[in-house]
Amino acid sequence: MGGQRQILPGKVYQTATKLLNHRIFPDVKVQKPIWYEVIQSIPPSEILTRPLPPQHTKPNPRARRASRLFQPQKLVYEEDGLRRTFYKDHPWELARPRMIIEMDGKDAQRYDWSKGLIQPGMPLCGESVVQRQMWMMYNIPGITKDEAYDTVRREFYALRQQEEVERRIAKEEAQMVGAYFGKSFLQVGMQLEDQQFEKWKKWAGKEISNIQTERSEAYTSFGVDEDSDGIDVDDELEEEAT
Repeated sequence: MGGQRQILPGKVYQTATKLLNHRIFPDVKVQKPIWYEVIQSIPPSEILTRPLPPQHTKPNPRARRASRLFQPQKLVYEEDGLRRTFYKDHPWELARPRMIIEMDGKDAQRYDWSKGLIQPGMPLCGESVVQRQMWMMYNIPGITKDEAYDTVRREFYALRQQEEVERRIAKEEAQMVGAYFGKSFLQVGMQLEDQQFEKWKKWAGKEISNIQTERSEAYTSFGVDEDSDGIDVDDELEEEAT
């Protein structure tokens, strides 16, 4: 059954093409389905057996589970390790806003990483460090991955420092002509932290007072015990003894 050819799935594209070309109302424009171009380039299989996916890495001889043979393998690139190292050392770079919109999908082909980290139309980010390091590893003879990373990292620090100085000077110049800037992100964060700390202090004070009240109520009075008639019990015991 699995070796027999199934030709019905292969006729989906031909049937859809006939329906698009022979319409009841020829003047009405019909939109093509989303899967129309995909099924043209990747037609469905004619057999029911599961084909083995492309092997991007060497198979593991110790793997005994046959079901894993049909799972798609992970695509691992050399840049992934470089990105992991950079963002592990600089986690706050992930908090910076990024623009991932491309013009025509070929923006990376117009970058020349031999000229440095600054590229036209691309802000300075961790991806600049990764691509610059890759270029140095494959174009500078005798340089290692760690040496390239240290070199690019120093260039990155210098450019970040230059940006901070330019931003500070622009702010001072604007304040000299009457501009007003609100609180910075650090000041806003400290203010929110202080508000939460004051709320916690009030809550902690109430909890401490409640605990002290419970402790004081847990102890009994050690004063003089008297009966219901107001007679001192200790005096009665002494008189009986005499």
